[in-house]
Amino acid sequence: MIIGERFLNKLREFGLNSYEAKIWVSLLSRGVSSAGELSDISGVPRSRAYDVLESLEKKGFIIMKIGKPIKYIAVKPQEVIERVKKKVKDDAERQAQVIDDLKKDELLKELDLLYTKGVEIIEPSELTASLRDRQNVYHMLNTMINNAQESVDFLTTEQGIIRKADSLKRSIDRAAKRGVKIRIAAPVTKKSQKAIDSLSKSAEIRETDAVKARLCIVDGKEVVFSLLDDGKAVPAYDVGIWVSTEFFAGALKSMFEQVWNTKASKSVTVKVQN
Repeated sequence: MIIGERFLNKLREFGLNSYEAKIWVSLLSRGVSSAGELSDISGVPRSRAYDVLESLEKKGFIIMKIGKPIKYIAVKPQEVIERVKKKVKDDAERQAQVIDDLKKDELLKELDLLYTKGVEIIEPSELTASLRDRQNVYHMLNTMINNAQESVDFLTTEQGIIRKADSLKRSIDRAAKRGVKIRIAAPVTKKSQKAIDSLSKSAEIRETDAVKARLCIVDGKEVVFSLLDDGKAVPAYDVGIWVSTEFFAGALKSMFEQVWNTKASKSVTVKVQN
């Protein structure tokens, strides 16, 4: 049986490796079959067939039929999906519980103490970091917003505000509920309007094209800014810089205030019309 690579990749989302996927599909096509027959149909070596079938049985994809020779029965795909879904949920709940238990552990308090003492002796020049890959930039932004106490200011692009609605909305909503003032200065276009409508529930948004930049300032103390043009940057090679000094953050916040209060900027109150 010939199985396309694209089909195999889809089956890997069920948690199957290549051999498991081939044998399971072969068994689905037969209903009931022996290890030898499945090896011949799937092209999986006989020396591996029994191990693969044992693994599939443990995962709940097949049932072993006692007899001579031993045969295997395929489980209905819909039932398999439900089993996989339950396993994913159970694993996630178990991992979440481990994390919750860690929060109450004395070890975490000791680690926090070490971190606090360490931060106190860090030189200002060390409070910087290079963030490679856009995903890492957004991880840092999420952390900064979650720790914000007073304010979060964004200066961003059309594509930037769309990404923020996708990746940062939950953190922004939570920060707003804590009383953090969220402001976003960005271009307002037909393309960005949906993102603006979503974010405007928790943030004050002003339309601006005055400065083409991507930066975020938190509490006037921390800054993340991007080095590359948003229109040309490839996500995997995007680069951001994180800085934690009040002097530099204050300087950028002054620039942000000028952009925010310029006559060219205006509050977003209506959708863009055709």
